Amino acid sequence: MGARIVMGIESSCDETGVGLVRLHDDGTVELLADAVASSVDQHARFGGVVPEVASRAHLEAMVPTTERAFADAGLKMSDVDAIAVTAGPGLAGALLVGVAAAKAYSAALDVPLYGVNHLAGHIAVDTLQHGPLPKPCLALLVSGGHTQLLRVDDVASSIVELGSTVDDAAGEAYDKVARVLGLPYPGGPPIDKAAKAGNPSAIAFPRGMTGPRDAKNDFSFSGLKTAVARWVEGAERRGEEIPVDDVAASFQEAVADVLTAKAVRAAKEAGIGTIVISGGVAANSRLSSLAQERCDQAGIELRVPRPRLCTDNGAMIAALGAHVVAAGVKPSSLDFAANPALPVGAVSV
Repeated sequence: MGARIVMGIESSCDETGVGLVRLHDDGTVELLADAVASSVDQHARFGGVVPEVASRAHLEAMVPTTERAFADAGLKMSDVDAIAVTAGPGLAGALLVGVAAAKAYSAALDVPLYGVNHLAGHIAVDTLQHGPLPKPCLALLVSGGHTQLLRVDDVASSIVELGSTVDDAAGEAYDKVARVLGLPYPGGPPIDKAAKAGNPSAIAFPRGMTGPRDAKNDFSFSGLKTAVARWVEGAERRGEEIPVDDVAASFQEAVADVLTAKAVRAAKEAGIGTIVISGGVAANSRLSSLAQERCDQAGIELRVPRPRLCTDNGAMIAALGAHVVAAGVKPSSLDFAANPALPVGAVSV
C-alpha cells in the first residue's frame, strides 16, 4: 500500500497531544511530529489535576496543537490516511474533547478512525525509538495514575495485566510526598533533582507489598507516602530541620527498589527477555539506573523511551494507531464512546 500517515490525538489528562507518524511497508513506524500543549501550570496551585480545568484547556489547545504538528511535519491534513485517538482510560471530560475532535477530523477527511487505549500507547511509543517490540515482552507502566506490570504478546492486540497497584500509583505518591516536603507540583522532577544531593540510605522507609503473603506482582505506595509524612511530622515536632534531600532520596530509593525488583522477578519467572519501562515516572533517573543495573545482572534487555516520549503525548497514540492499522484491525465506528475506565486489555474499541 505504500507508506501511510497516521495522526494521533491524546487528551486523557492535562496534556493535549497531536502526533504524526509514517507507517512503512515493513511495519516500522517513523515519528514525524509530536506537538504537546500542557495545562500543568494551571493545576499547580491546586496540587493536582482539576478535571474541569483540564477539559477547558483541551478545548482551547486542540486546534493550535494540531496546526503546529502539521507545520512541524511539513504535511497537509489531506496527507493523513488514518486517525487514532485515546478512547480511555482518563478523565471523562478530557477524553470527550479529544474523541470529538478525532471524529470531526475523521469525517471531514473521510479516513478511518481508531479509538485506542492510552496505556497501550505508553508501550507502543517505545517502538519510535528502539524499533519493533520483542514478542513477548514485559512492560512496567508507571505514571501518575497507573502502576502496572503487563505481559505484551502483541501491542496491537494482546496485553495482559500481571499486577497493579492496590492503592496509590507511584506518580501519585511522588506528588503527595513533594507536597509534604514543600516541593512544587508535579512532584516527580523536583524529588528526582533533590534526591541527587541526598543519601538514599539515610532513612529506612518501608517497601510495600514485599512480604511473603503479599501478591508478588502487585504494588502499594500509600503506606510509603504515609511513612514519609509521619517522619517529617516527627522531625518538625522535635524542632529539627527537615533534610529534604535525604528524605527525597530515601523515598525515591524505596519506590525504585520495589518497582525494579518486581519487574525483574516477573520477567524471569515468565521467561521473558525484555522489559520496557513506560509512563511519566519512567523519566525518573534512579528508576532507570537501578532497572538497568538489575536487568544487566539478570541478563534481561531494558528499553526505556527518552523522557519526552515517556510523558503523555500524541506521538504514542499515533504509534499505537500505526501498529493497529498494520495488524489489520477493524476501524472504530463513529459512534464509539470514550471510556474513562477502559481496561488495558482492550487495545482498541
